[in-house]
Amino acid sequence: MFKILRVNMADQSVKFEDIADEYQGLGGRGITSAIVAREVEPTCNALGPLNKLVFAPGLLGGTSAANSGRISVGGKSPLTGGIKESNSGGQAGQYLAKLGIQAIVLEGDPPAGKLFKLVVAKDEAKLLPADDLKGLGNYDTVAKLVDEYGDKMGFASIGQAGEFLLPAASVAFTDRELRPTRHSGRGGLGAVMGSKGVKAIIFDPSGGQSAPLKDPDAFKEAAKRFAKGLAEHPVTSEGLANYGTDILINILNEAGGLPTRNFSSGQFEGAEKVAGETLNQITAERKGTIKHGCMSGCVIRCSGIFLGPDGQYISKWPEYETVWAWGPNCGIDDLDAIARIDRMCDDFGIDTIEVGCAMAVAMEGGLLSFGDAAGAEKLVAEVGQGTPLGRILASGTATTGRVFGVKRVPTVKGQSMPAYDPRAVKGVGVTYATTPMGADHTAGYAVASNILKVGGATDPLVAEGQAALSQAFQVATAAIDSAGLCLFIAFAVLDIPDANQAVVDMINAKFGWSWTGDDYGAMGQKVLKIERDFNQRAGFNQGDDRLPDFFLREKLPPHDVVFDVSNEDLDSVFDF
Repeated sequence: MFKILRVNMADQSVKFEDIADEYQGLGGRGITSAIVAREVEPTCNALGPLNKLVFAPGLLGGTSAANSGRISVGGKSPLTGGIKESNSGGQAGQYLAKLGIQAIVLEGDPPAGKLFKLVVAKDEAKLLPADDLKGLGNYDTVAKLVDEYGDKMGFASIGQAGEFLLPAASVAFTDRELRPTRHSGRGGLGAVMGSKGVKAIIFDPSGGQSAPLKDPDAFKEAAKRFAKGLAEHPVTSEGLANYGTDILINILNEAGGLPTRNFSSGQFEGAEKVAGETLNQITAERKGTIKHGCMSGCVIRCSGIFLGPDGQYISKWPEYETVWAWGPNCGIDDLDAIARIDRMCDDFGIDTIEVGCAMAVAMEGGLLSFGDAAGAEKLVAEVGQGTPLGRILASGTATTGRVFGVKRVPTVKGQSMPAYDPRAVKGVGVTYATTPMGADHTAGYAVASNILKVGGATDPLVAEGQAALSQAFQVATAAIDSAGLCLFIAFAVLDIPDANQAVVDMINAKFGWSWTGDDYGAMGQKVLKIERDFNQRAGFNQGDDRLPDFFLREKLPPHDVVFDVSNEDLDSVFDF
């Protein structure tokens, strides 16, 4: 049933093909990384004709499994120079799976100056001109596409940043209300989409059908157990639903691991003003939406709809990393300003983490004062205008640091660190250093054990045990991403053994396999080995698996700690 859709932008040919043997049994991150590793020259220009952009639902896509509709986007990153997978919620993952497509591969160089849209439907796909969408943000792009194709579709698109080929550009996906608020944000894959001349993809789910199941009864039983685990765990049933991911602001502030003013402190005096509890209160007062799912089948519902003081829509609930990047990290304590910036980032199509970190570095370099919300909003607007300064900021944190002569630049492999200081949350510091993806918390969320005490408890302030912890989380995450499940299911599967077994049982019931839990973990290891091999062939070595040296020298208040995990421990992470 499942096929690969291959789109050659050089001659605009579109064809379906059978899944090659080497890609069988892979989904989501597994198949995006496998295709990139096998078909892309590791040393190529990420924005040139030899790179490819791959979209893929997970192994459980197209089923009734809770939270199984994620979509992975993969390619060589123009930000890191290495392999990249960045996944997203929204409707596209389920639609693609129900259309029987295991992956879309965009390849080749388009005709100069031309933009296209790809329409994907049941058993057919076509490329059409999209020059009328040139220069539009994601909101206006989707509005025009809805006028043309109706409101029963799903859409992926790039904003101005993707058209400008900026390394912090994201790929936007529409949610259930057709807002372009779910993003494959990290690594600049929106720029790769722009380099292929593709402004938008339209997913037409009509005629699609649920993925076939080898054992429907066994799948139904396992899916019920899995959903039960999500409903019983306090994080997935209560905490995230009521306060969003922004619940972490107060938690990390209390732990002394909330990076503040460009990673100069671990606590922010204005944390309470931007925390999830305040977000919940403001949303209730303004009659916004609490407990909103970004995709069909979501039972966690960690998102919401944020309204302005006038009751008008501004954005979806800003995620924790977004609130942190533009809040504590920039010294800003105004949720309304942060939500407006989030809206602009979604519209222009830029990673809120990367550009927020770039802004904090620019503030340290004297471009603005920390806490200048109005100035930050004005500068973000320049990204959409394509001014030189806007392009610098959307080229990422490392570039911004070089332009403004800043010594303290929190990046690994050219990608900015997210919202956990590695000195006070050392397990995630190991992940930042060693993941093939560049500094990325989602690649191995050791915060769960370091801070939230989920899946056990590892003291976040000591070096011992952090490498093994990060390894376990990186393996588990690669497996979850390949299954197409939302990363937040990890809270339940870590604490409820039967919920984890239910994931394996669902995969077995769908495909007729006889996997054990070890086999599921082996898939995660396989994906990581593929990614590491690509990066090594691209020229990466042990020296790239290190944090910037200021984390090793500068003590972080309030605990006055440094990152002291040894190089030997860092180099052991992938000794499976």
